[in-house]
Amino acid sequence: MNKDEIIELLKEQNSHYKALVDSLLAQVKELTEEVSSLKEALLRKNESLGKQQRIAKGLAKLVSNKSERQDVHSDVPADEEERKRLEEERAIQRKARKNNGAKRDPHHELEIMEHDVYPDDPDFDMDKARLLTENMRTCVRYEYLPMRFIKHVYHIRTYVQEGRMFEGKTPKAAFFNSNYDASFIAGLMELRYIHSMPVERIVNYFESHGFNLKKPTAHKLLEKASGLFGNLYKCIRKSVKQDGYISADETYYRILLGQGKGSKKGYLWVVAGMESGLVYVLYEDGSRAEAVILDELKDYTGILQSDAYSAYRKLQSDAYPGIVRIACLQHVKRKFIDCGKEPEAEEMVSLINELYRKEHEHRIGMDGWTEEKNEGYRRKYAPKILEKIDRLLKKIESLPGLLPKSNLYEAATYMRNEWEAIKDIFSYGNTNLDNNTVERLNRYFSISRRNSLFFGSHKGAERAAILYTLALSCRMNKVDLFEYLTDIIDRTAEWQPNTPLQKYRDLLPDKWKRG
Repeated sequence: MNKDEIIELLKEQNSHYKALVDSLLAQVKELTEEVSSLKEALLRKNESLGKQQRIAKGLAKLVSNKSERQDVHSDVPADEEERKRLEEERAIQRKARKNNGAKRDPHHELEIMEHDVYPDDPDFDMDKARLLTENMRTCVRYEYLPMRFIKHVYHIRTYVQEGRMFEGKTPKAAFFNSNYDASFIAGLMELRYIHSMPVERIVNYFESHGFNLKKPTAHKLLEKASGLFGNLYKCIRKSVKQDGYISADETYYRILLGQGKGSKKGYLWVVAGMESGLVYVLYEDGSRAEAVILDELKDYTGILQSDAYSAYRKLQSDAYPGIVRIACLQHVKRKFIDCGKEPEAEEMVSLINELYRKEHEHRIGMDGWTEEKNEGYRRKYAPKILEKIDRLLKKIESLPGLLPKSNLYEAATYMRNEWEAIKDIFSYGNTNLDNNTVERLNRYFSISRRNSLFFGSHKGAERAAILYTLALSCRMNKVDLFEYLTDIIDRTAEWQPNTPLQKYRDLLPDKWKRG
């Protein structure tokens, strides 16, 4: 086939496709005209229907002798004065809600359960009462169940009886003027602070299970929750510092400093009451300065277990006579493990492991083993092993070729500085050999760091400290956070901010019993 034949063939194909396109365009035009005709007919039908509804409404008013002004539920004001009055009332309502008149998401996607709320006054008698339909109100509460969302619609009924008005009580909400109940806030907190899911992932998770939650709304709910739990946080903080044995550590988190200012590494201090199982998280502008923990524990009296960070070591000085600081054997052991195949380091690790083996032969609370028995047992086995450790430590310190910057030198120096605090571990019956309890709690922060990378501000970090305090305290006491928060929110929803802290004491996770 030569060039001219190819060109002729292409022209024929082009003419065929052009004719096909013209045919399709004609069909589109016909369909468009048909849709327009149907739309016009539908509009006429709706207009006719609306006219018939207005006529029926007018006839009904004539029959009932009820004017437009008297119909309090009418959407159309009777005159200009009435319209202005209604607008003013709506403006006051919007201002009271403090949401700038923003429309709430009605969440049409949810399963709906309808409820009728009747007056609970003992003087109320349904048989004698007449329902005031014009006074009936409707409110909404969103309940969260794992993998299930329900939209509860409550029709709150009002009655008049023998001259008195009886009204159904509005169901509790987590916050004033909120549609979210305690279970919703509890579920949100559980995902964020136990399962370490960032807010954006929680929003996507909710959407995949049928609830469209906006990210700013989720952040706002967590912010309000931190305010709601402020007194619980203060009560936990106070209770931990009354515990006779506490454990402390610190961990970091990236904090955004504002637009264009980048971020910084901020620190959270974690203090656990080893007897109560309560935990509180302290955040002061992300500072790791020793003044933060020194000021926090200046009046503490009891046993403090920690690593050898200088701030904690100062707490065992004469300036803090009420504190006995004990060391963390795991931190000491890790130093020698880092020395590799050094014979002296391996021998030291073996001796430390011998302390653990002896300790694991008995457990307080099992087979009648008590703190008193454990203390007596420690006073028997520990001195011999500690004496061997001390001899080996002196041997390492006297090695002629030991370089000041070597791992073995650093491990030996670390252990020597901690020696008195190590021996004090075995002076009590209830102390742990290490700080691993708090180290395990810090894993919740490390997992969250990998998932959400940073807190949005110092205020955000402060809120997280409050919410993590509740979450970790529940975890330490083996309390289900979801059940706990659902119950606590309902119990304290109407408590005033100035409620005495002591009133919260029996609601803390170590004493909590579901109401």
